[in-house]
Amino acid sequence: PDEYKELQVETSGSFGGIGIEITIRNGVLTVVSPLEGTPADRAGLKANDQIIRINGEPTKDISLMQAVKKLRGPKGTKVTITILREGVPRPFDVTITRDIIKIQSVRWRTLEPGYGYVRITSFQSDTSEGLEKALDQLEKKNVPMKGLVLDLRNNPGGLLDQAVKVSDEFLDEGLIVYTKGRTKKQQMRFEAHKNKKAHGYPIVVLVNGGSASASEIVAGALQDHNRAVILGEPTFGKGSVQTIIPLHDGSAVRLTTALYFTPSGRSIQAKGIEPDIYVPRIVPKKGEKERENTRGFSIREKDLPKHMEVEKNKDADEKHRIDAETKAILERDNQLRHALDLLKGVNILAKIVTR
Repeated sequence: PDEYKELQVETSGSFGGIGIEITIRNGVLTVVSPLEGTPADRAGLKANDQIIRINGEPTKDISLMQAVKKLRGPKGTKVTITILREGVPRPFDVTITRDIIKIQSVRWRTLEPGYGYVRITSFQSDTSEGLEKALDQLEKKNVPMKGLVLDLRNNPGGLLDQAVKVSDEFLDEGLIVYTKGRTKKQQMRFEAHKNKKAHGYPIVVLVNGGSASASEIVAGALQDHNRAVILGEPTFGKGSVQTIIPLHDGSAVRLTTALYFTPSGRSIQAKGIEPDIYVPRIVPKKGEKERENTRGFSIREKDLPKHMEVEKNKDADEKHRIDAETKAILERDNQLRHALDLLKGVNILAKIVTR
């Protein structure tokens, strides 16, 4: 019963803990991805980190459910995990303060006039609805819409039906994903449908090692249909189908029953999705942000004492604030910059007439 309740909590979008998706890989408790904006994310945990101890207790032979119980707890309490990370010679401890984890599945913004950005942090029950609203707002504010960046980085997955619906939003026909299992019941096919509203602009999908499961389904479908360019780093490779069978006593059985395959027949399990354009994430070094903030420093009229005031324009102030936020995001995110440059390049090339 406990595990079934945990699953229901996860997909509802609100739970208590540190905000991390984990799995057992080769017998080792492994981080799939920290959820954006959570204590685990702020503590610097990364995809593929191995958790070898929780509060000093070894995780060898621990079950996934046991690990979840140890990591979750009341808001304000602390948990110490010991991490083994590739490229770091020794294990190290990270102490994290638990919090109430509320996941906003879909976020969006305009990067530049005509170019939109949608971030999906996980695939929960309201994700496809959130995507529709985001696209509607972006398309109203950007006429014409010239391109979209769909960010699936560090998205550990979630509900299969939401991955199918998100893919279907950008596809008018064809296979989205299919499964292969031991029995006919475990062999399923999910097809795209003609959309009422066309999204005919180019798309770049951002992925990395923290993109797993449902994220890989979306990236694989859009890649196989040549509907989007996949940019970033290889994904996690979590392509197994887990079936939840509710029981009469309120508990449920969770079984791995099949594997996911992309429309072209590629298995996601342990292989992941290879990006069309490989761009590793470059994290700014300490001090670079401060230098960026002082770049182009100059004294302006508004900085002088007794300068002439003008009537406040709230809309202009808000636009300036949003533009400043977007500029700051682009400055520290090289993968997003590449994606935006690629979309702008596609539109420039489309205007060139071959003679």
